[in-house]
Amino acid sequence: MRIIAGKYRGHQLVAFKADHIRPTTDRVKETLFNKLQFQIEGAKVADLFCGTGNLGIEALSREASFCTFVEKNPKSLAIARQNFEKLKVPASNYKVISMDVLAFLKSYTGEPFDIIFADPPFTEKMAHSVVEAASSSAAFGAATVMAIESQAKERMEDRYGPLIRFSKKDYGDKILSMFCHESAIEKDSAEEEQADE
Repeated sequence: MRIIAGKYRGHQLVAFKADHIRPTTDRVKETLFNKLQFQIEGAKVADLFCGTGNLGIEALSREASFCTFVEKNPKSLAIARQNFEKLKVPASNYKVISMDVLAFLKSYTGEPFDIIFADPPFTEKMAHSVVEAASSSAAFGAATVMAIESQAKERMEDRYGPLIRFSKKDYGDKILSMFCHESAIEKDSAEEEQADE
């Protein structure tokens, strides 16, 4: 795993060595960050199931202002901290929360995030539950964008309450889905109508 762009570009990250761990590949990561290229700078980001910190560190490398890393596996968090130290990521730019992701979303009371990354373990088929929890969480606001990976065979809806899937990319054994709040789509539609007048 490496950082693709930004101030930490080219740095290799310490990885978790386990057969059941499937970190986001460089190919998927590049596609994802290309889609978000105009939203990253200054963004408040959450990296759920952060593992070794791959996506959140990439966001910080591209000038996201702050990242909250959420992970319940202590071994993964230990490696994430190694990566923060290796890259000398300022402690003022991130927070680490050792907690179950669904519990985090249900109990969150802070300001909404601008961008939420979620890469749940494939073995648990949790993507559906994560988006469902996000749909009623204070973590997801009217302007939030969520990117989540899921198994290709896992059931995912195009809509969860006010959250609408606006992008879906197939990578064979995995799907990268992006969700936003319905009000963001309504706003874009209204702006397009005004531009056409």
